[in-house]
Amino acid sequence: MAKSELEALDKFIVGESWIGSQIDRYRDVLCDEIGARWGGSEKDKETAEFIASEMLLNGLNNPRVEPFQIKTWQHESSVVKVIETGRKIKSLPFLRCPTAKVEAPLIDVGHASNEELSKSALNIKGSAVLMSMIPEPFSPPQPITARLKSLDKFGASSILVIENKTGGRLEYHSTGEWLERNVPDIEIPIIKVSNEDGLYLRRLSKKKVNICVEVKSTFYDSTAFNTVAEIKGDKWPEEHIILAGHHDTVIDSSGGNDNSSGTIAVIEVARVLSKLKSEMGFNPGMTLKFATWSGEEQKLQGSRAFVKIHYSEKSKELLPRLNINLDELSTGHMKGIALQFPNLREFIQDHLDLMGDDLKCYVMSYMDAHSDHFAFAERAIDACITWRWRFYGRHGTSEFHHEPGDAADKLNVRELKEYVAQLSRLIMRLSKSDPKIWPHKMPTLNDVELMINRDIDQYHRTFH
Repeated sequence: MAKSELEALDKFIVGESWIGSQIDRYRDVLCDEIGARWGGSEKDKETAEFIASEMLLNGLNNPRVEPFQIKTWQHESSVVKVIETGRKIKSLPFLRCPTAKVEAPLIDVGHASNEELSKSALNIKGSAVLMSMIPEPFSPPQPITARLKSLDKFGASSILVIENKTGGRLEYHSTGEWLERNVPDIEIPIIKVSNEDGLYLRRLSKKKVNICVEVKSTFYDSTAFNTVAEIKGDKWPEEHIILAGHHDTVIDSSGGNDNSSGTIAVIEVARVLSKLKSEMGFNPGMTLKFATWSGEEQKLQGSRAFVKIHYSEKSKELLPRLNINLDELSTGHMKGIALQFPNLREFIQDHLDLMGDDLKCYVMSYMDAHSDHFAFAERAIDACITWRWRFYGRHGTSEFHHEPGDAADKLNVRELKEYVAQLSRLIMRLSKSDPKIWPHKMPTLNDVELMINRDIDQYHRTFH
Protein backbone atom coordinates (compact mmCIF):
# COMPACT_ATOMS: atom_id res chain seq x y z
CA MET A 1 0.00 0.00 0.00
CA ALA A 2 1.11 3.55 -0.71
CA LYS A 3 2.19 5.68 2.24
CA SER A 4 -0.76 8.03 1.75
CA GLU A 5 -3.19 5.09 1.83
CA LEU A 6 -1.63 3.75 5.03
CA GLU A 7 -1.89 7.17 6.67
CA ALA A 8 -5.56 7.47 5.73
CA LEU A 9 -6.21 3.92 6.94
CA ASP A 10 -4.46 4.56 10.27
CA LYS A 11 -6.26 7.84 10.88
CA PHE A 12 -9.64 6.24 10.38
CA ILE A 13 -8.83 3.18 12.48
CA VAL A 14 -7.44 5.13 15.42
CA GLY A 15 -10.28 7.65 15.35
CA GLU A 16 -13.00 5.01 15.12
CA SER A 17 -11.35 2.84 17.79
CA TRP A 18 -11.54 5.73 20.25
CA ILE A 19 -14.44 7.97 19.25
CA GLY A 20 -16.78 5.31 17.91
CA SER A 21 -15.93 2.74 20.57
CA GLN A 22 -18.65 0.34 21.70
CA ILE A 23 -16.52 -1.16 24.48
CA ASP A 24 -18.64 0.25 27.31
CA ARG A 25 -21.82 -1.25 25.85
CA TYR A 26 -20.25 -4.64 25.18
CA ARG A 27 -18.79 -4.70 28.71
CA ASP A 28 -22.17 -3.95 30.26
CA VAL A 29 -23.91 -6.71 28.30
CA LEU A 30 -21.26 -9.40 28.84
CA CYS A 31 -20.38 -8.68 32.47
CA ASP A 32 -23.50 -7.14 34.00
CA GLU A 33 -26.42 -8.48 31.97
CA ILE A 34 -25.20 -11.96 30.99
CA GLY A 35 -22.58 -12.51 33.70
CA ALA A 36 -20.86 -15.85 34.27
CA ARG A 37 -20.70 -17.93 31.08
CA TRP A 38 -19.49 -21.45 31.85
CA GLY A 39 -19.02 -23.47 28.68
CA GLY A 40 -22.07 -25.61 27.90
CA SER A 41 -24.50 -23.47 29.93
CA GLU A 42 -27.48 -21.43 28.78
CA LYS A 43 -25.42 -18.28 29.39
CA ASP A 44 -22.82 -19.63 26.98
CA LYS A 45 -25.49 -19.92 24.29
CA GLU A 46 -26.86 -16.45 25.09
CA THR A 47 -23.37 -14.99 24.78
CA ALA A 48 -22.70 -16.63 21.42
CA GLU A 49 -26.03 -15.43 20.05
CA PHE A 50 -25.30 -11.88 21.23
CA ILE A 51 -21.85 -11.89 19.58
CA ALA A 52 -23.22 -13.24 16.29
CA SER A 53 -25.99 -10.62 16.31
CA GLU A 54 -23.43 -7.85 16.83
CA MET A 55 -21.30 -9.16 13.98
CA LEU A 56 -24.40 -9.08 11.75
CA LEU A 57 -25.27 -5.56 12.91
CA ASN A 58 -21.72 -4.44 12.18
CA GLY A 59 -21.94 -5.66 8.58
CA LEU A 60 -19.71 -8.74 8.68
CA ASN A 61 -20.15 -11.63 6.27
CA ASN A 62 -21.77 -14.88 7.35
CA PRO A 63 -21.83 -14.39 11.14
CA ARG A 64 -22.78 -17.67 12.72
CA VAL A 65 -22.91 -19.74 15.89
CA GLU A 66 -21.17 -23.11 15.63
CA PRO A 67 -22.34 -25.58 18.30
CA PHE A 68 -20.10 -28.42 19.46
CA GLN A 69 -20.27 -31.11 22.11
CA ILE A 70 -18.42 -30.34 25.32
CA LYS A 71 -17.48 -32.59 28.20
CA THR A 72 -18.26 -30.39 31.16
CA TRP A 73 -18.56 -30.41 34.94
CA GLN A 74 -20.42 -28.76 37.78
CA HIS A 75 -19.91 -28.86 41.53
CA GLU A 76 -22.64 -28.57 44.14
CA SER A 77 -20.58 -28.26 47.31
CA SER A 78 -17.19 -28.73 48.90
CA VAL A 79 -16.50 -29.06 52.61
CA VAL A 80 -13.16 -29.29 54.39
CA LYS A 81 -13.38 -29.82 58.15
CA VAL A 82 -10.96 -30.49 60.99
CA ILE A 83 -12.45 -33.56 62.67
CA GLU A 84 -11.02 -32.93 66.16
CA THR A 85 -12.30 -29.34 66.42
CA GLY A 86 -15.20 -29.33 63.97
CA ARG A 87 -13.82 -26.16 62.32
CA LYS A 88 -14.81 -25.74 58.69
CA ILE A 89 -12.19 -24.48 56.27
CA LYS A 90 -13.05 -22.14 53.39
CA SER A 91 -12.56 -24.21 50.24
CA LEU A 92 -13.14 -24.43 46.50
CA PRO A 93 -12.58 -27.56 44.41
CA PHE A 94 -10.20 -27.51 41.46
CA LEU A 95 -12.04 -27.61 38.13
CA ARG A 96 -13.22 -31.12 37.29
CA CYS A 97 -12.74 -32.34 40.86
CA PRO A 98 -14.60 -35.67 41.34
CA THR A 99 -17.22 -36.46 43.95
CA ALA A 100 -15.52 -37.79 47.07
CA LYS A 101 -15.75 -38.14 50.84
CA VAL A 102 -12.42 -38.77 52.56
CA GLU A 103 -11.30 -38.74 56.19
CA ALA A 104 -7.55 -38.91 56.63
CA PRO A 105 -4.64 -37.66 58.73
CA LEU A 106 -3.30 -34.27 57.69
CA ILE A 107 0.33 -33.95 56.64
CA ASP A 108 2.15 -30.86 55.40
CA VAL A 109 4.55 -31.30 52.47
CA GLY A 110 5.52 -27.64 52.09
CA HIS A 111 5.80 -26.77 48.40
CA ALA A 112 5.69 -30.47 47.41
CA SER A 113 9.12 -30.22 45.82
CA ASN A 114 11.01 -33.39 44.96
CA GLU A 115 13.21 -33.00 48.04
CA GLU A 116 10.26 -32.44 50.37
CA LEU A 117 8.34 -35.40 48.95
CA SER A 118 11.32 -37.73 49.27
CA LYS A 119 11.42 -36.99 53.00
CA SER A 120 7.70 -37.58 53.55
CA ALA A 121 6.94 -40.23 50.91
CA LEU A 122 6.16 -42.98 53.43
CA ASN A 123 3.56 -40.81 55.15
CA ILE A 124 1.79 -39.56 52.02
CA LYS A 125 -0.16 -42.73 51.23
CA GLY A 126 -3.73 -42.40 52.46
CA SER A 127 -3.15 -38.91 53.89
CA ALA A 128 -4.81 -35.55 53.28
CA VAL A 129 -1.84 -33.59 51.97
CA LEU A 130 -1.37 -29.84 52.46
CA MET A 131 0.85 -27.97 49.96
CA SER A 132 1.66 -24.47 48.74
CA MET A 133 0.45 -23.38 45.35
CA ILE A 134 3.76 -21.70 44.46
CA PRO A 135 6.92 -23.76 43.83
CA GLU A 136 9.76 -23.88 46.29
CA PRO A 137 12.08 -20.87 46.00
CA PHE A 138 15.79 -21.22 45.14
CA SER A 139 15.58 -24.80 43.87
CA PRO A 140 14.67 -25.79 40.29
CA PRO A 141 10.96 -24.87 40.11
CA GLN A 142 8.28 -27.39 39.22
CA PRO A 143 4.83 -26.52 37.86
CA ILE A 144 1.93 -27.38 40.11
CA THR A 145 0.72 -29.98 37.59
CA ALA A 146 3.89 -32.05 38.08
CA ARG A 147 3.72 -31.74 41.86
CA LEU A 148 0.07 -32.84 41.94
CA LYS A 149 0.95 -35.87 39.79
CA SER A 150 3.68 -36.84 42.23
CA LEU A 151 1.33 -36.65 45.20
CA ASP A 152 -1.23 -38.76 43.35
CA LYS A 153 1.49 -41.30 42.50
CA PHE A 154 2.53 -41.48 46.15
CA GLY A 155 -1.06 -42.37 47.11
CA ALA A 156 -2.45 -39.20 48.72
CA SER A 157 -6.16 -39.54 49.49
CA SER A 158 -6.79 -35.83 48.91
CA ILE A 159 -4.76 -32.66 48.32
CA LEU A 160 -5.35 -29.26 49.92
CA VAL A 161 -3.65 -26.45 47.99
CA ILE A 162 -3.05 -23.14 49.77
CA GLU A 163 -4.27 -20.12 47.78
CA ASN A 164 -1.62 -17.46 47.16
CA LYS A 165 -4.02 -14.55 47.56
CA THR A 166 -4.92 -13.25 50.99
CA GLY A 167 -8.19 -11.94 52.40
CA GLY A 168 -10.09 -15.20 52.11
CA ARG A 169 -10.14 -15.09 48.31
CA LEU A 170 -10.21 -18.29 46.29
CA GLU A 171 -9.91 -18.81 42.54
CA TYR A 172 -10.67 -21.84 40.40
CA HIS A 173 -7.65 -23.71 39.12
CA SER A 174 -7.09 -26.63 36.75
CA THR A 175 -5.28 -29.82 37.67
CA GLY A 176 -4.14 -31.11 34.31
CA GLU A 177 -1.16 -30.32 32.13
CA TRP A 178 -2.95 -29.13 28.97
CA LEU A 179 0.00 -30.05 26.80
CA GLU A 180 -1.02 -33.67 27.40
CA ARG A 181 -3.84 -34.90 25.21
CA ASN A 182 -6.18 -37.77 26.07
CA VAL A 183 -4.84 -38.06 29.62
CA PRO A 184 -7.51 -38.67 32.31
CA ASP A 185 -7.97 -36.23 35.16
CA ILE A 186 -6.47 -36.99 38.56
CA GLU A 187 -9.18 -38.93 40.36
CA ILE A 188 -8.55 -37.85 43.95
CA PRO A 189 -10.13 -34.62 45.28
CA ILE A 190 -7.93 -31.54 44.94
CA ILE A 191 -9.19 -28.53 46.85
CA LYS A 192 -8.10 -24.91 47.18
CA VAL A 193 -8.12 -23.58 50.75
CA SER A 194 -7.79 -19.90 51.60
CA ASN A 195 -4.38 -18.51 52.43
CA GLU A 196 -5.39 -17.81 56.02
CA ASP A 197 -6.97 -21.22 56.58
CA GLY A 198 -4.09 -22.91 54.82
CA LEU A 199 -1.57 -21.38 57.21
CA TYR A 200 -3.82 -22.38 60.12
CA LEU A 201 -3.80 -25.97 58.83
CA ARG A 202 -0.04 -25.77 58.45
CA ARG A 203 0.27 -24.94 62.15
CA LEU A 204 -2.30 -27.58 63.06
CA SER A 205 -0.54 -30.32 61.08
CA LYS A 206 2.14 -30.52 63.76
CA LYS A 207 -0.52 -31.80 66.19
CA LYS A 208 -1.45 -34.84 64.06
CA VAL A 209 -5.09 -33.98 63.32
CA ASN A 210 -7.49 -35.58 60.86
CA ILE A 211 -9.32 -33.89 58.00
CA CYS A 212 -12.65 -34.62 56.34
CA VAL A 213 -12.90 -33.65 52.67
CA GLU A 214 -16.28 -33.91 50.97
CA VAL A 215 -17.06 -32.85 47.39
CA LYS A 216 -20.23 -33.29 45.38
CA SER A 217 -19.87 -32.78 41.64
CA THR A 218 -21.27 -33.94 38.32
CA PHE A 219 -19.61 -34.70 34.99
CA TYR A 220 -21.87 -34.50 31.94
CA ASP A 221 -22.00 -33.84 28.21
CA SER A 222 -23.55 -30.64 26.90
CA THR A 223 -23.63 -28.37 23.86
CA ALA A 224 -21.35 -25.33 23.80
CA PHE A 225 -21.10 -22.58 21.22
CA ASN A 226 -18.35 -20.93 19.17
CA THR A 227 -18.94 -17.92 16.93
CA VAL A 228 -17.38 -16.98 13.57
CA ALA A 229 -17.76 -14.06 11.14
CA GLU A 230 -15.58 -12.63 8.39
CA ILE A 231 -14.63 -9.77 6.11
CA LYS A 232 -13.85 -11.14 2.65
CA GLY A 233 -10.48 -10.30 1.16
CA ASP A 234 -10.45 -8.69 -2.28
CA LYS A 235 -7.13 -10.07 -3.60
CA TRP A 236 -6.64 -13.48 -1.97
CA PRO A 237 -10.08 -14.34 -0.52
CA GLU A 238 -9.18 -18.01 -0.05
CA GLU A 239 -6.31 -17.06 2.27
CA HIS A 240 -7.20 -15.94 5.79
CA ILE A 241 -6.04 -14.70 9.18
CA ILE A 242 -8.00 -15.43 12.38
CA LEU A 243 -8.38 -12.99 15.26
CA ALA A 244 -9.99 -14.81 18.17
CA GLY A 245 -10.52 -15.04 21.93
CA HIS A 246 -12.62 -17.10 24.31
CA HIS A 247 -15.97 -15.79 25.56
CA ASP A 248 -16.55 -18.36 28.30
CA THR A 249 -15.70 -17.78 31.96
CA VAL A 250 -15.28 -19.96 35.02
CA ILE A 251 -18.28 -20.60 37.26
CA ASP A 252 -19.44 -17.57 39.28
CA SER A 253 -17.22 -15.05 37.47
CA SER A 254 -18.39 -12.49 34.90
CA GLY A 255 -14.80 -12.36 33.62
CA GLY A 256 -14.19 -8.66 33.14
CA ASN A 257 -10.56 -9.35 32.32
CA ASP A 258 -10.75 -13.11 31.61
CA ASN A 259 -12.02 -12.87 29.01
CA SER A 260 -14.55 -10.16 28.30
CA SER A 261 -11.52 -8.05 27.38
CA GLY A 262 -10.41 -10.41 24.60
CA THR A 263 -13.97 -11.09 23.41
CA ILE A 264 -14.75 -7.38 23.16
CA ALA A 265 -11.50 -6.72 21.29
CA VAL A 266 -12.49 -9.32 18.67
CA ILE A 267 -15.92 -7.71 18.19
CA GLU A 268 -14.49 -4.19 18.17
CA VAL A 269 -11.72 -4.89 15.66
CA ALA A 270 -14.32 -6.53 13.42
CA ARG A 271 -16.60 -3.49 13.76
CA VAL A 272 -13.81 -0.98 13.05
CA LEU A 273 -12.52 -2.82 9.98
CA SER A 274 -16.02 -3.41 8.63
CA LYS A 275 -16.65 0.32 8.93
CA LEU A 276 -13.28 1.02 7.30
CA LYS A 277 -14.49 -1.01 4.33
CA SER A 278 -17.97 0.54 4.09
CA GLU A 279 -16.98 4.16 4.70
CA MET A 280 -13.45 4.38 3.28
CA GLY A 281 -13.44 1.58 0.71
CA PHE A 282 -10.43 -0.17 2.28
CA ASN A 283 -10.75 -3.94 1.87
CA PRO A 284 -8.40 -6.48 3.43
CA GLY A 285 -6.29 -8.38 0.91
CA MET A 286 -6.79 -11.75 2.61
CA THR A 287 -10.05 -12.71 4.30
CA LEU A 288 -10.17 -11.77 7.98
CA LYS A 289 -12.02 -14.19 10.25
CA PHE A 290 -13.20 -13.17 13.71
CA ALA A 291 -14.03 -15.94 16.17
CA THR A 292 -14.86 -16.44 19.83
CA TRP A 293 -14.56 -19.76 21.59
CA SER A 294 -16.35 -21.50 24.40
CA GLY A 295 -14.73 -24.13 26.59
CA GLU A 296 -11.33 -22.46 26.95
CA GLU A 297 -11.54 -22.90 30.70
CA GLN A 298 -12.19 -26.60 30.10
CA LYS A 299 -9.02 -27.67 28.28
CA LEU A 300 -9.51 -25.49 25.18
CA GLN A 301 -12.41 -27.61 23.96
CA GLY A 302 -13.98 -24.89 21.79
CA SER A 303 -10.91 -23.88 19.80
CA ARG A 304 -9.89 -27.52 19.48
CA ALA A 305 -13.35 -28.40 18.13
CA PHE A 306 -13.08 -25.57 15.58
CA VAL A 307 -9.63 -26.69 14.43
CA LYS A 308 -10.79 -30.30 14.18
CA ILE A 309 -13.84 -29.34 12.07
CA HIS A 310 -12.16 -26.82 9.78
CA TYR A 311 -8.47 -27.72 9.68
CA SER A 312 -8.16 -31.46 10.13
CA GLU A 313 -6.09 -33.36 7.58
CA LYS A 314 -9.38 -34.44 5.97
CA SER A 315 -10.67 -30.86 5.63
CA LYS A 316 -10.40 -29.10 2.27
CA GLU A 317 -10.08 -25.65 3.86
CA LEU A 318 -6.76 -23.84 3.60
CA LEU A 319 -4.93 -23.47 6.88
CA PRO A 320 -4.93 -19.91 8.23
CA ARG A 321 -1.78 -17.88 7.73
CA LEU A 322 -1.91 -16.85 11.39
CA ASN A 323 -4.10 -17.17 14.47
CA ILE A 324 -3.88 -14.18 16.83
CA ASN A 325 -5.25 -15.08 20.24
CA LEU A 326 -6.63 -12.43 22.61
CA ASP A 327 -6.80 -13.41 26.26
CA GLU A 328 -6.84 -11.25 29.40
CA LEU A 329 -6.04 -7.98 27.65
CA SER A 330 -6.74 -5.90 30.75
CA THR A 331 -3.72 -7.29 32.58
CA GLY A 332 -1.41 -4.76 30.93
CA HIS A 333 -0.97 -2.53 27.90
CA MET A 334 -0.02 -4.09 24.59
CA LYS A 335 3.73 -4.57 24.14
CA GLY A 336 3.75 -6.66 20.98
CA ILE A 337 3.31 -10.21 19.73
CA ALA A 338 4.62 -13.51 21.13
CA LEU A 339 4.76 -16.22 18.47
CA GLN A 340 4.66 -19.93 19.14
CA PHE A 341 6.93 -20.70 16.14
CA PRO A 342 9.86 -18.58 14.87
CA ASN A 343 9.30 -18.40 11.12
CA LEU A 344 7.18 -15.19 11.09
CA ARG A 345 9.27 -13.22 13.59
CA GLU A 346 11.11 -10.88 11.21
CA PHE A 347 8.10 -10.61 8.90
CA ILE A 348 5.78 -9.43 11.69
CA GLN A 349 8.45 -7.23 13.28
CA ASP A 350 8.82 -5.38 9.97
CA HIS A 351 5.09 -4.59 10.02
CA LEU A 352 5.22 -3.54 13.67
CA ASP A 353 8.15 -1.24 12.95
CA LEU A 354 6.23 0.50 10.17
CA MET A 355 3.37 1.14 12.62
CA GLY A 356 5.76 3.21 14.74
CA ASP A 357 4.40 2.16 18.16
CA ASP A 358 7.61 0.49 19.42
CA LEU A 359 5.89 -2.91 19.53
CA LYS A 360 8.09 -6.01 19.52
CA CYS A 361 7.72 -9.52 18.18
CA TYR A 362 9.26 -12.40 20.12
CA VAL A 363 9.09 -16.20 20.04
CA MET A 364 8.22 -18.37 23.02
CA SER A 365 10.93 -20.92 23.79
CA TYR A 366 8.37 -23.52 24.89
CA MET A 367 4.98 -24.83 23.82
CA ASP A 368 2.38 -22.84 25.75
CA ALA A 369 -0.96 -24.60 26.27
CA HIS A 370 -2.49 -22.04 28.62
CA SER A 371 -4.77 -20.44 26.02
CA ASP A 372 -6.52 -21.08 22.70
CA HIS A 373 -3.59 -20.35 20.39
CA PHE A 374 -2.35 -23.80 21.38
CA ALA A 375 -5.23 -25.49 19.54
CA PHE A 376 -3.78 -24.03 16.34
CA ALA A 377 -0.13 -24.55 17.25
CA GLU A 378 -0.64 -28.26 17.92
CA ARG A 379 -1.98 -28.50 14.35
CA ALA A 380 1.28 -26.85 13.16
CA ILE A 381 -0.50 -23.57 12.35
CA ASP A 382 1.27 -20.29 13.09
CA ALA A 383 -0.26 -18.86 16.26
CA CYS A 384 0.51 -16.11 18.72
CA ILE A 385 -0.70 -14.26 21.78
CA THR A 386 -0.39 -10.58 22.54
CA TRP A 387 2.69 -9.92 24.63
CA ARG A 388 1.38 -8.63 27.95
CA TRP A 389 1.38 -9.59 31.65
CA ARG A 390 2.66 -13.11 31.16
CA PHE A 391 6.13 -11.69 30.79
CA TYR A 392 6.22 -8.43 32.74
CA GLY A 393 4.33 -5.27 33.58
CA ARG A 394 1.07 -6.69 34.88
CA HIS A 395 -1.44 -4.45 36.60
CA GLY A 396 -2.31 -5.06 40.23
CA THR A 397 -5.95 -5.59 39.28
CA SER A 398 -4.93 -8.56 37.14
CA GLU A 399 -4.59 -10.50 40.39
CA PHE A 400 -8.36 -10.97 40.10
CA HIS A 401 -8.61 -14.13 38.05
CA HIS A 402 -11.05 -17.05 37.94
CA GLU A 403 -13.09 -15.59 40.82
CA PRO A 404 -16.15 -13.35 41.36
CA GLY A 405 -13.89 -10.31 41.81
CA ASP A 406 -12.97 -10.41 38.11
CA ALA A 407 -15.95 -8.20 37.36
CA ALA A 408 -16.72 -5.40 34.89
CA ASP A 409 -14.54 -2.89 36.73
CA LYS A 410 -11.43 -5.00 35.96
CA LEU A 411 -11.79 -4.29 32.23
CA ASN A 412 -9.46 -1.42 31.32
CA VAL A 413 -11.46 0.51 28.71
CA ARG A 414 -8.75 3.01 27.76
CA GLU A 415 -6.11 0.35 27.15
CA LEU A 416 -8.59 -1.83 25.29
CA LYS A 417 -9.20 1.03 22.83
CA GLU A 418 -5.45 1.06 22.23
CA TYR A 419 -5.43 -2.72 21.66
CA VAL A 420 -8.27 -2.40 19.14
CA ALA A 421 -6.45 0.30 17.18
CA GLN A 422 -3.11 -1.50 17.14
CA LEU A 423 -4.56 -4.91 16.28
CA SER A 424 -6.72 -3.42 13.52
CA ARG A 425 -3.73 -1.69 11.96
CA LEU A 426 -1.59 -4.83 12.21
CA ILE A 427 -4.00 -7.35 10.72
CA MET A 428 -4.92 -5.01 7.86
CA ARG A 429 -1.22 -4.71 7.00
CA LEU A 430 -0.72 -8.46 7.26
CA SER A 431 -3.76 -9.12 5.07
CA LYS A 432 -2.36 -6.84 2.37
CA SER A 433 0.90 -8.81 2.19
CA ASP A 434 1.10 -11.12 -0.81
CA PRO A 435 1.01 -14.78 0.32
CA LYS A 436 4.11 -15.35 -1.82
CA ILE A 437 6.24 -13.19 0.50
CA TRP A 438 5.03 -14.81 3.74
CA PRO A 439 7.71 -17.12 5.20
CA HIS A 440 6.77 -20.74 4.60
CA LYS A 441 9.15 -22.68 6.83
CA MET A 442 6.69 -24.37 9.17
CA PRO A 443 7.24 -27.22 11.63
CA THR A 444 5.68 -30.55 10.76
CA LEU A 445 3.10 -32.25 12.95
CA ASN A 446 5.86 -34.60 14.07
CA ASP A 447 8.06 -31.63 15.00
CA VAL A 448 5.23 -30.19 17.06
CA GLU A 449 4.65 -33.48 18.84
CA LEU A 450 8.32 -33.65 19.81
CA MET A 451 8.19 -30.09 21.17
CA ILE A 452 5.06 -30.86 23.19
CA ASN A 453 6.59 -34.00 24.71
CA ARG A 454 9.75 -32.03 25.50
CA ASP A 455 7.81 -29.44 27.51
CA ILE A 456 5.30 -31.56 29.46
CA ASP A 457 5.67 -30.90 33.21
CA GLN A 458 8.42 -28.34 32.66
CA TYR A 459 8.28 -25.01 34.47
CA HIS A 460 8.22 -21.90 32.29
CA ARG A 461 8.25 -18.21 33.09
CA THR A 462 4.73 -17.77 31.73
CA PHE A 463 3.27 -17.53 35.21
CA HIS A 464 6.10 -16.05 37.28
